[in-house]
Amino acid sequence: MKRFILLSLTLATSLYGADPTSTKPKAETFLEPGKAGQDYADQGEYKNDWGGAQVIALGDNNFRMVTYRGGLPGDGWDKDYKRENSGIRQGNKIVFTGENNYRAELANAKITINSDAGGPYTMEKVERKSPTLGAKPPQGALMLFDGKGADAWVEGHMDERKLLAAGCKGKQSFGDFTLHAEFLLPFKPLGRGQDRGNSGVYLQDRYEVQVLDSFGLKGEDNECGGIYTLARPAVNMCFPPLAWQTYDIDFISAKFDNSGKKTRGAVVTVRHNGVIIHDKFELKGPTPGSGQKEDTNGGPLQLQGHGNPVFYRNIWVVSK
Repeated sequence: MKRFILLSLTLATSLYGADPTSTKPKAETFLEPGKAGQDYADQGEYKNDWGGAQVIALGDNNFRMVTYRGGLPGDGWDKDYKRENSGIRQGNKIVFTGENNYRAELANAKITINSDAGGPYTMEKVERKSPTLGAKPPQGALMLFDGKGADAWVEGHMDERKLLAAGCKGKQSFGDFTLHAEFLLPFKPLGRGQDRGNSGVYLQDRYEVQVLDSFGLKGEDNECGGIYTLARPAVNMCFPPLAWQTYDIDFISAKFDNSGKKTRGAVVTVRHNGVIIHDKFELKGPTPGSGQKEDTNGGPLQLQGHGNPVFYRNIWVVSK
């Protein structure tokens, strides 16, 4: 019997590539900066007169730094020079290395850089905020969530902080409109790709503007600010997780003639943290996973739930 058990374990290991009794590292999820540890404190944006850098925590003492000439994305970056370096925590500092004897050390909210090109150069940590954060609804706007209740949403529920959790759909339909929404992404240093704070804002329950922790990534159509599978953002404006971010969206419905034939796709302009990332983009059709086909009727908003603790606040709509 003992020989049979050992043989079975060996066979299982060969089939699945790992000891069946082993467990994967837990992808911890943090919802409060004060409990997120030193990795979160070091992660973020840094800047000097030459340009900027984004430091991304990857868990297990690993980091990635993206350096931009001119400034940070949406704030001076020339969209030409972009350099990436891997780093690891060594004692009380994080060390990034690269070609030409490049070495950058991060400690005490400051990056010190040396290379064959010169140095030391320093970058100081900065914290950007969206210029539309906390925007008050104008006259005639419909407030969909202000922290007082989730009655405007099907399956809407608030947490103890009175924030609206992802995974609900609005009760009211809209045609042409302007939307303001603020969202908060969790910090999941060991999460990767779509497991790093996934949600989405569906317009008319047809077209998804992706919500994801894409801080420091390329800015693809399945990353934050992307119109899912249809269009990548002009610039990746994703702030670090646990920082409040904003979407300000102008939407015009698809148009149809009297026979019901579509004559023009829906048109959307998206501002992410105050920066235009889609400018009057015409949508060729609904995005994957949408709940409604295109027609002359409007549709509700949906805040997609994907099993990640993503939260929203200050959501209002102005119908046109």
